[in-house]
Amino acid sequence: MIEVLRKIVQQVNAAEGLPEALDIIVERVREAMGTEVCSVYMRDPDSGRLVFKATKGLNPLQIDVASLAPGEGLVGLVAEREEPVNLEDAESHPSFQYLVDLGEEQYHSFLGAPIIHQRKVLGVLVVQQVEKRRFDESEEAFLVTMSAQLAGVIAHARVTGEVGREALPGEGASTKVKGIAGAPGIAIGTAVVVSPSADLFTVPKRQVEDRRGELRAFREALNCVRADIQAVADNLGSELNPEDHALFDVYLGILDDSTIGAEVVSLIREGQWAQGALSQVMIEHIRHFERMEHSYLQERAVDVKDLGTRVLAYLQESAMEERSYPANSILVAEELTASSLGEIPRHKLAGLISVRGSGNSHVAILARAMGVPTVMGAVDLPYTRMQDRELIIDGYNGTVHLNPPAELKQRFQEALDQDRALLRDLETLRDEPCETLDGNRMPLWVNTGLMADVTRSLEQGAEGVGLYRTEVPFLLRDRFPSEEEQRQIYRDQLEAFAPRPVTMRTLDIGGDKSLPYFPIQEDNPFLGWRGIRVTLDHPEIFLAQIRAMLKANEGLGNLRIMLPMICNTAELEEAMALIRRSHREILQEGLTGALPPIGVMVEVPAAVFQARALARRADFLSVGSNDLTQYLLAVDRNNARVADLYHALHPAVIQALANVAEACRLEGKPVGICGELAGDPEGAVLLMAMGYDILSMNSTSLPRVKKALRTIKLTDAQDLLAEVMLLEDTGEVRARLRLFLTEHGLEQFIHNPVG
Repeated sequence: MIEVLRKIVQQVNAAEGLPEALDIIVERVREAMGTEVCSVYMRDPDSGRLVFKATKGLNPLQIDVASLAPGEGLVGLVAEREEPVNLEDAESHPSFQYLVDLGEEQYHSFLGAPIIHQRKVLGVLVVQQVEKRRFDESEEAFLVTMSAQLAGVIAHARVTGEVGREALPGEGASTKVKGIAGAPGIAIGTAVVVSPSADLFTVPKRQVEDRRGELRAFREALNCVRADIQAVADNLGSELNPEDHALFDVYLGILDDSTIGAEVVSLIREGQWAQGALSQVMIEHIRHFERMEHSYLQERAVDVKDLGTRVLAYLQESAMEERSYPANSILVAEELTASSLGEIPRHKLAGLISVRGSGNSHVAILARAMGVPTVMGAVDLPYTRMQDRELIIDGYNGTVHLNPPAELKQRFQEALDQDRALLRDLETLRDEPCETLDGNRMPLWVNTGLMADVTRSLEQGAEGVGLYRTEVPFLLRDRFPSEEEQRQIYRDQLEAFAPRPVTMRTLDIGGDKSLPYFPIQEDNPFLGWRGIRVTLDHPEIFLAQIRAMLKANEGLGNLRIMLPMICNTAELEEAMALIRRSHREILQEGLTGALPPIGVMVEVPAAVFQARALARRADFLSVGSNDLTQYLLAVDRNNARVADLYHALHPAVIQALANVAEACRLEGKPVGICGELAGDPEGAVLLMAMGYDILSMNSTSLPRVKKALRTIKLTDAQDLLAEVMLLEDTGEVRARLRLFLTEHGLEQFIHNPVG
C-alpha cells in the first residue's frame, strides 16, 4: 500500500492545477480501494461551502454545481468534526442529506476523511459502495493516510489554480501563501522568477575524442562563471564590506581545481564530454548535500546546483541574456542563492521570496544585512507561474499575497508608507538617549555578525553590541580561521564601536550552524553537540579564539566575552579557567590588557533555573530569547509547519525571563537580552519592567524600540507587567500589550497580518 500511496502522490505532484490533481486522486483512490465511488468536496474559501469538485462514479455534471453548507450532510459532518465518518447505511444517519441529481441514492456505505492542511479543513475525500457494509480498519486507515499525504499537495495545486485563474474585470484573484519571516518589512512589486535555463538533470552521456577541446571548453566556462560571480560581488560593493564578500569566495571555491572542479576534469580526461562530466559530478554532490541533516550543509546543495547550472549554460553556448528588471522587483525562486541576489541593481530590488530555505541561509543573512523584506520557506508557492505577477511581501508575518486586489494593495501601501514615514521620523532620535518619561535610562545595543551591520548600527544610534556572532567568519571559510585572522576580524569590530562595549559570543556551532569543513551529524542536532559543548571538547579551537579576542582588545578595552549554551556551573567554571589561561599566555607575550567581563548566555531551560548560581560566578548574564523560547516550547522556529506555535510572549517564556532578571538583581549582576523579543516594542516594554539592564536587537529595530520606550513611564510598564504575569494565554498577553501601545499612541508598531 505504501508503494500505491507513493505513486499517487507523485502523479498528483505532477498535475498542472487543482482540477487535474483532483481527477487523479478520485481515479487512483477508487482503483486502490476497489470501491465504486470516490469523490472530493473542497471548501470554498469565500462562502465556506463544501463544493462537489471531482468524482469517479457519481454524476460529473454536478461538479462545481452541488454543494453543502458547513455542518450540512455527512460531508459537512466530516468537515465539522475534522475526523473520519464510516457508515454501513448512510441513509439511516441523522445527518444524511440527499443531493438531487448527484446519483448517489444507490450507494449505501459511506466513508469520508477530512483533508486538513496547516489546521485548516480544505475539503473531504469520500468513497462509497452499493453494498451495505462498514469499511474495515485498514480501508479507513488508508483513506485517512491518503488525505493527510495529499493535503499539502492539494493546497499547492489550489494555489496554482487560483494563480492561473483570470480575474474578472475590476476584481483580483488574490491568494495568500504562508512562509517563514526571513527579513522584516513590506514590499509591493513585480515578480522576477530566477530560473536558469540549463538543466543538469537532462544532460545525456557522450564519449568524445577531442578531450583537450572539452577541457578547454570547461575551463572557459569556469572563467565566465567566475567573472559573473565577481561582477555580482562588485555590484554589492556598496552594501557589503570585505568580510561579507567572503560569501562569494566560498562560492567560487566550490569549483576550484582541488575540489569539485578536479573531479570534472578527471572524467573529461577519461573521455566524457564536458557537459556530461559536469552533470554527473554535480548531481552526485547535490544529492550528497541534500541527504545531510543539517540546514547549513543542505544550503551547500543549493550553491553547488546553482554554480553547476551556470557552467552548463556556458557550455551549451546559451549566452546569458541581459535581463531588464522592473522597478520594485521581487526575486522569486525555488531556492534563492547569494549570487542571484546580487544580479539585480540594488535600487530595483524590493523583496525576496524563496520556496525553500530558512532564516539561516546565506540569502536570509544578506537580506537582513541589506534591509530587504524576505519570506523563506513558501512551500505552497507555485513559483514557476509567478513571472511578472504583482506580489506583496509581508516580511513581518512571513506571508506572500499574489494578485492582490486594489483594496488589499491599498492597505499594504498605507502600511509601507507608514513604515517609511516612521523611519524618517525616527531618524531624529538617533542621538537622543533612550529614556522613559519618568527618567529611566535603557541602553539599546545591537546584534551583529557581518561588517555591513556596523555602519547601519552606528547610524541608528547603537550604544554597544550585545551579541557579535563570531561563527559568521567561520561559516564563510573553507577552514578554521587562524588566530591572527580572527584577531584582525575582532579588532575591526572592536575599533568600529570603540569606546562602546562589544559582546563577543564564543564560537556557537552545531544545531543549524554546522561548518562545511567540520560537519556535525546527529539525529537531533538542537539537543546535541553544539555551542560551548563543542568548544570545551576542542580546547584548541576555544583557546585560539579567546587569545584572538584578548589580543584584539589591546589598547581598546571594550571587549566582553559571552559563553553560549551553558547549562550548568561546571561548564562555566571550565570555560572561565580556559579564558584565564589564555589571558596569562598573552600577558607572557607582552600584552597588557585586563581580563574582560565574562558572561553567560541563558538560552536553555536549565540555565533559567540555575540563573542565580550562574550570575554568582559570571560578570553578567544575557538571555538568548530565540533559542530559549524554542527550547521552552519545543518548537523549531525555522519550521513553517509549527511556526504558529512559536510565541516569544508565551506565559511560560515571560515567567522564565522574569526569573532570570530577578536572579541577577539578587546577585547584583547586570542582565541583558539579545533575542528578537528585545527588538519588539511590545516585548521591550515588558523587559524594561522586569529589570533588564540592556536590550540588544537588530539595528533596524532600534529606532522603534527607542521611540516606544521614550513615550511611556517605567511605572506604567511595571503596572502592565503585573497584569501580564497573571495571564495564562498567549493571545491574552498579546492583546493586553497591543492595547497598552494603542493607549500610549504607539499603534504604528503593531504589525497585524493584513488581509
